[in-house]
Amino acid sequence: MLDIYFGDNLPILKSMADEQFDLIYIDPPFNTGKSQTRSQLKTVRDEVNGDRVGFKGKRYRTVKLGTQSFADVFDDFLAFIEPRLIEAHRLLRPDGSFFLHIDYREVHYCKVLLDQIFGRGSFMNEIVWAYDYGARSTKKWSAKHDSILWYAKDPNNYTFNFEEMDRIPYMAPGLVGAEKAARGKTPTDVWWHTIVSPSGKEKTGYPTQKPLGVIHRIVKVHSKSGDKLLDFFAGSGTLGEAGLGLGRDVVLIDNKYEAIKVMAQRLAFGQPQFHGVEPPAVPAARLALSWQNEQRDQ
Repeated sequence: MLDIYFGDNLPILKSMADEQFDLIYIDPPFNTGKSQTRSQLKTVRDEVNGDRVGFKGKRYRTVKLGTQSFADVFDDFLAFIEPRLIEAHRLLRPDGSFFLHIDYREVHYCKVLLDQIFGRGSFMNEIVWAYDYGARSTKKWSAKHDSILWYAKDPNNYTFNFEEMDRIPYMAPGLVGAEKAARGKTPTDVWWHTIVSPSGKEKTGYPTQKPLGVIHRIVKVHSKSGDKLLDFFAGSGTLGEAGLGLGRDVVLIDNKYEAIKVMAQRLAFGQPQFHGVEPPAVPAARLALSWQNEQRDQ
């Protein structure tokens, strides 16, 4: 089951009953002070005017499909986020987990705030998602990571499916033996994972889209089949794709119509129910592609 809400998330959250979600993940605006912009591109074969060279020296021309952007600026980010974090705590089931995805600018302030709301004993991990992409600074160490804070509502009773973890390669497989090297190792609290490829099939063109692999890991380890998930800064709907693909029910909320349109197309296979907005039109070709992608991922 998939429900998508359009509107300010705070009154929507306040209208929901207590303790109904097993897992809440949010990726709010990071308060970067900048406009977040992403362009969606495609390439077509063009041996005459091609601006890129691909496999076997064939030339391709870049075509810009469109651009999406939003202002990521808050006068008082903590005053904005605090009532929403309080609602997240209220909405979590007693054995539920909460994940806040944020960057280095606000993570320390948010950690203190969440300690006050959940209690310091409920803090479980700071997961560092590290990536190596984009421009480099010449004046300081280049920031190439986000932080994901994990809080368990009850630190003595929560879902952690250790056996569901994906395995990653050893950095020095020759030191651990063939059997261990073939099995791989479980991840630590530092997750190396590429960003969403600018030209890959996963790319929706929505600003700040996070990789499916990162969210899939959270959903698989921290929830069970049939559980109910919530993302109230849903953006491109990555939690929806990960959750539905693993047999979870998902509720998504966003106040940007561009996000609603992206989710309507990306998650069409889940037959979403829309609230606060008429269902955006989804081209028949996109419906078929959405269904094919879902079958591939299952």
